[in-house]
Amino acid sequence: MLDANLKNQLKAYLEKLTKPVELIATLDDGAKSAEIRDLLQDIATLSEKVTYREENDRPARKPSFLITNPGAEHGPSFAGSPMGHEFTSLVLALLQTGGHPSKEAQDLLEQIKLLEGDFTFETYYSLTCHNCPDVVQALNLMAVLNPRIKHTAIDGGIFQNEIQERNVMGVPAVYLNGQEFGQGRMSLAEIVAKVDTNAEKRAAEALNQRAAYDVLIVGSGPAGAAAAVYSARKGIRTGLMGERFGGQVLDTVDIENYISVQKTEGAKLAGALRAHVNDYDVDVIDTQSAIKLIPAAKEGGLHAIETASGAVLKSHSIIIATGARWRNMGVPGEETYRTKGVTYCPHCDGPLFKGKRVAVIGGGNSGVEAAIDLAGIVEHVTLLEFAAEMRADQVLQNKLRSLKNVDVILNAQTTEVKGDGTKVTSLQYVDRVNQTTHDVALSGIFVQIGLLPNTNWLEGAVERNRIGEIIIDAKTETSLKGVFAAGDCTTVPYKQIIIASGEGAKASLSAFDYLIRTKPAE
Repeated sequence: MLDANLKNQLKAYLEKLTKPVELIATLDDGAKSAEIRDLLQDIATLSEKVTYREENDRPARKPSFLITNPGAEHGPSFAGSPMGHEFTSLVLALLQTGGHPSKEAQDLLEQIKLLEGDFTFETYYSLTCHNCPDVVQALNLMAVLNPRIKHTAIDGGIFQNEIQERNVMGVPAVYLNGQEFGQGRMSLAEIVAKVDTNAEKRAAEALNQRAAYDVLIVGSGPAGAAAAVYSARKGIRTGLMGERFGGQVLDTVDIENYISVQKTEGAKLAGALRAHVNDYDVDVIDTQSAIKLIPAAKEGGLHAIETASGAVLKSHSIIIATGARWRNMGVPGEETYRTKGVTYCPHCDGPLFKGKRVAVIGGGNSGVEAAIDLAGIVEHVTLLEFAAEMRADQVLQNKLRSLKNVDVILNAQTTEVKGDGTKVTSLQYVDRVNQTTHDVALSGIFVQIGLLPNTNWLEGAVERNRIGEIIIDAKTETSLKGVFAAGDCTTVPYKQIIIASGEGAKASLSAFDYLIRTKPAE
């Protein structure tokens, strides 16, 4: 099951085990069960601390296996294959069950151990989903730390019957005690905050005790991370708050244009950004979103950021780096069927539509790339472009038009998403040339029409353009003294990771220049 190279790597990892680990499999006579048996037997040969046994009458899915300690009956479980992107999740589950410490914040780990109540989590994943491992690994860790928490990671490709019964059309899809809990990427801190009902109040109380910062950065993507490193290197008190570290980079699969890094993945780059920031004295505040900017009463005074949790953070200068989000179609039915056929990630959710008919909205590079990828999985792809021609690179257009199971419709204005109450059944569009209305029968719609800045919370505080981008000058300064902005939320052209990083560094240098030239208000 594992090749020699992978075995050697895994053996080196398993040397870090400090406690014995037991793998308990529940299998049948199928081919997938045989694969799981081979995999687990291979793992057991790599460390004297790992044992394997089968218990095929356990009340569990087949094939599945539990990772636990001898004599215990709790721990993370996998139903189906833990290969592909989930192999790392398997390795981490082995290490953490075997006593290797997590790198998560100690206070968060203690919070998990003290959670009261019984929690049974189920996560549906696909082997090609780059968003799934974060969720699977977070819930696995919770199952290791707290015996009242159970988690099973389920390969949707194997358990198609459950995918159909629960109408799962986007992964990762998480269920708690049989009810829908969340869909899409979630961090450990986000999950814990959602199940710990008093967490938000405690977080707000703790944040309100923070002393004022010299610079407070709002947004923890590439721009925010770069700003934090540059600010901390100046020796000034630096705060960095964000909803999820890495921002939209986490939703990016392959990155091949970040200079000096020939190729990486979004999740890996986000991890590298976090590690770099952690090397410096930066007060990182996770899972917090800003809802209001309160300007200083006078120049040199303290600006304030109000958070959704009710906290208020103060700072002599502010850098806004809140990035952007996927643009919605804004048509009837889109919100109703979000995650029920309307999706935004072909890499994550494409396998769930195997053998079905889907549409891609948007003829730019991302839309055409999505259509090409999907064509190898689904029965048929219809690409709809609003304009009279696609905007994608010609090489991509040529590849797209060579595919026999793809149709391209130009001058198409999507007007409605239709469904049966539980899932998408068709899409309606208007031909902009002759104004005729058409219906396309399908099961999935992949929206790829660009980005919108995350700046609605700044209404009335700083100047923005007609699409909401923060207007900045050459030094990243906004219309409000002492407030700077960087990255995809601004008017800077070309929304690229490397440009956002450079703008974050520039914003930090500009904020420092402001601080040393501005007399603090009394």
